[in-house]
Amino acid sequence: MKIKKHKLSIIMLVVVFVLPVVLAKVALDNSWFNEASTNRGRLLQPTIDAAPILKDTEKKWHFVYVLPESCEQDCENAIYAIGQVKAAVGREGERVDAVFLATESSDPNTVALLNSSSQLELLHKDISTVNKVFKDVDVNAIFIADTLNNIVLSYPSRSDKEQAIMDSRDMLADLRKLLKLSRIG
Repeated sequence: MKIKKHKLSIIMLVVVFVLPVVLAKVALDNSWFNEASTNRGRLLQPTIDAAPILKDTEKKWHFVYVLPESCEQDCENAIYAIGQVKAAVGREGERVDAVFLATESSDPNTVALLNSSSQLELLHKDISTVNKVFKDVDVNAIFIADTLNNIVLSYPSRSDKEQAIMDSRDMLADLRKLLKLSRIG
């Protein structure tokens, strides 16, 4: 009787400790649950290596925006949103830079306006370099690059002011989370 109880105890221990691990492995392999993500922007997989365009910048988190040929409402909203989010980051603001990429075909009035601002960084790059970096991605968006110059998130640039404000809230939430989790930059 005692041997039977001992065997039953061992079997129960194995069931209690091994069965959950086996079930978790089977659930992961068969995608039995929804994989949740907490980011609000579009996570870029794989990330974009932006070293060719950001190599001369400080080791910080960056908002990256490519200035279009004509700066319409969506462009103006993107510039405004980036400035507002950068200001809203607060004391972590020294860890974040806003980088605007100007090419030969960028709107000259917008380039002149951004050139006069001390809060925003304007980089002049060849259009071929910009196209090489963003070869598979639409550049009509706001991007977040990490401290290693990898673009990890994107947000669409919107012509509707209200939607642009909502997107800027999403950018702020994601950036705060990234800054909290990162000790670099």
